[in-house]
Amino acid sequence: MFTLPDLDYPYDALGTYISKTIMELHHTKHHQTYIDKVNAALEQAPDLQDKAIEELISNLDDVPEQIRTVVRNHGGGHYNHSLFWKFMSPHGGGEPGGKLADGLKEKYGSYQGFIDVFSDKAVSLFGSGWVWLEPDLSIMTTPNQDSPLMSDNSAPLLGLDVWEHAYYLDYTYKRGDYVQAWWHVVNWPEVESRFAALKTSD
Repeated sequence: MFTLPDLDYPYDALGTYISKTIMELHHTKHHQTYIDKVNAALEQAPDLQDKAIEELISNLDDVPEQIRTVVRNHGGGHYNHSLFWKFMSPHGGGEPGGKLADGLKEKYGSYQGFIDVFSDKAVSLFGSGWVWLEPDLSIMTTPNQDSPLMSDNSAPLLGLDVWEHAYYLDYTYKRGDYVQAWWHVVNWPEVESRFAALKTSD
């Protein structure tokens, strides 16, 4: 059964960009709720309890119909948030380097070109959901707590939570301000490492 992962930094480590209050509520309340609900659902399917969350949400057709929606929503929430915490760092911001930087420049014309496209998708996404940088450096959005794993079995390189609970206490309805601030805490070494691992396996 799943447990809440520890953060690699204190709740107040992201400074003025994402407040301690938001981080603590987001981690201990929202993420914990996803875990509690997917665990409760899996009590009805003991044969699935030893499977990794990645395996569960990328093979939803194998999940019994009566709990499939719960596993999709809350299992997806657990997976997405477990990644999200790693995509941020108190030492974040700046620009990526190496092959990732080269790839983004080739695809989007410049680093700023990538930022503009990603940010526009984040601001314009209707309702709640996520924006993802995919292994091929394309950008996709998913509604609710859906994950790229559910559609193409690809683990994203980077993801941004644009649910209101991720920013409302800090930025009220101004999602664009939140998105702009988030770039200051993006953990580019983590993203670069994920991209390099893909290239190594090719």
